[in-house]
Amino acid sequence: MTRFKKLLGDIELKRDIMFLLLIGGLYSMSVALSNTFVNIYLWKQSGEFIDLGIYNLTVVIFQPLTFILAGRWAKKIDRVIVLRIGVIFLAAFYLSVLFFGENAGENLVILGALLGIGYGFYWLAFNVLTFEITEPETRDFFNGFLGTLTSAGGMVGPILAGYIISRFTSFQGYTIVFGISLGLFSLAVILSFFLKRRPAHGRYCFTRILKERKNNENWKLITNAHFFQGLREGTFIFVISVFVFISTGSEFAIGTFGLINSGIAFVGYYLTSRLIKKRYRKKSILAGGLILYAAIFLIVFDLTYAKLLLYAGIIAVAYPLLLVPYISMTYDVIGKGWKAAEMRIEYIVVREIFLNLGRIVSILAFIFAITFFNEDKSIPILLLILGSGHSLIYLFIRKINLSIT
Repeated sequence: MTRFKKLLGDIELKRDIMFLLLIGGLYSMSVALSNTFVNIYLWKQSGEFIDLGIYNLTVVIFQPLTFILAGRWAKKIDRVIVLRIGVIFLAAFYLSVLFFGENAGENLVILGALLGIGYGFYWLAFNVLTFEITEPETRDFFNGFLGTLTSAGGMVGPILAGYIISRFTSFQGYTIVFGISLGLFSLAVILSFFLKRRPAHGRYCFTRILKERKNNENWKLITNAHFFQGLREGTFIFVISVFVFISTGSEFAIGTFGLINSGIAFVGYYLTSRLIKKRYRKKSILAGGLILYAAIFLIVFDLTYAKLLLYAGIIAVAYPLLLVPYISMTYDVIGKGWKAAEMRIEYIVVREIFLNLGRIVSILAFIFAITFFNEDKSIPILLLILGSGHSLIYLFIRKINLSIT
């Protein structure tokens, strides 16, 4: 017990925190196993970047729309039920991938819609539960430990999936991997029954919190920051894995990439959650953003697998530096906002709207670039532009003043 206490630091591990971390860990493991390989699965069927663009654009369009609906439902029914609905839709997505099989590339919009809806319900509920279950004193620990679990899943998932896929001919390995993900999401649904019921009351005031940006400078700044976060994430989330596959022609190589990235991030999230104090949050976010942007120059010119592995290691150091303090600062801004306790769901929804708007702009720019210009020339330039998103976050969060109540 003493050793376990040292591992956690001076943190009281409450029951709901533990179960929410377990659910988050299962989600991360399932995503680590399959999400990257869904894009490769679709790529192998068509070999066209435009198909990946359409699929991922559908995801990021349905996600914010679902967030708005999920927010309303979270004000009418239990948030834990909303979480279960999200996990059920994510399970339905993998069932559909298995059902469509080698015809998945002909059903991009259906698959993207299912995944976007699942993400919307899941992340709305998970973020609201995080806000309710954690306190300012435990948020850095929670976000850091969740990052550690995510990294652990990221170490095991891609290399295991890559090994399984490479051992089978045709698409049999993909079927096995997607089936495992389906099982993990089913287990997450079961664990959700151990969370304390959290019914909500009151009116759903989404538009009021959207307009609150005019009254609350901190809120305006943090939502603007989330738009630029999404600007990088939208395209990078699928392009990099395709780069790895194009460079090597091997799913196992993608697993190795994920293993290196998540192995370093595993240590990074743990250390960041323990060492980065509140007074160093902004400097940590700046450092993380600059390192993330600098890393892009490794992969936009003369792409090789060795450079991609180096890129994986560098961003694994940068992301914990940026995300742990950034997420905690976001929740603190919400916590000090107008009627935060009553309107916490609306705050989460509006935040996700701005994040996904950034992703939508990112993928639309990607589709435009590959449609009207040569792919080989336009994609590197586009990555340099969109990749600045995380470094631009600092321009907004540096002005945030949390001493204002």
